Amino acid sequence: MYQENVVEIKNVSMRFNMSKEKVDSFKEYFIKLLKKELLFEEFIALKDVSFSVKKGEIFGLIGLNGAGKSTLLKIIAGVLKPTEGNAKVRGSMAPLIELGAGFDQNLTGRENVFLNGAVLGYSKEFMQQKLDEIIEFSELHNFMDTPLKNYSSGMKARLGFSVATLINPKILIIDEVLAVGDFKFQKKCEKRMQELLSNGTTVLFVSHSIGQVEKMCDRVLWLEKGRVKMIGDTKEVCELYKKS
Repeated sequence: MYQENVVEIKNVSMRFNMSKEKVDSFKEYFIKLLKKELLFEEFIALKDVSFSVKKGEIFGLIGLNGAGKSTLLKIIAGVLKPTEGNAKVRGSMAPLIELGAGFDQNLTGRENVFLNGAVLGYSKEFMQQKLDEIIEFSELHNFMDTPLKNYSSGMKARLGFSVATLINPKILIIDEVLAVGDFKFQKKCEKRMQELLSNGTTVLFVSHSIGQVEKMCDRVLWLEKGRVKMIGDTKEVCELYKKS
């Protein structure tokens, strides 16, 4: 039985100002900016989006590129502040929004574990206790002392997922990071997410793989051009999405 709402999004809109004209240099840009001669075009990334997610739920977000999924996740994660409306989140959060976000490319995998742990609010001592588990899960034993800039995208995904999920966050946000892992590791991640769910973790899940969404999610929100097209039962929403 689901419990209280851990994510509540109410009437959220997000607008960005996009420059309409080509500016050849920073100097020209700042001169025009100071003279108020820059022309901007307003881009609406999200428009009046409302929904809630309950504790222990896997909630999917689907939509074409540019539908507003990543913008919405960044608002939930606190990276962006909405132009209108509000986002309430109850509990600790581990956002895997962008591959390698929170990592320093010049540091080793081992150093990045401690850096990422600090970003998520955990002490060095706590991360030291978890280090062996993280290395074991990521299967990066031979690469932990290699700089991250030499990692493949799949290796970064392994490390990011291992850090984010082995510290039992209340809310886990996953945006396409599983798409770069190999099939065997994806299965391992899915199993790990099921373990987290059984402990009450809530998962917000974005994937271009509708099959993955259908298999894993309890409910789905379909975004189209920044607006809620549909929200509800996974099978029902995904069937209509596939026909669109």
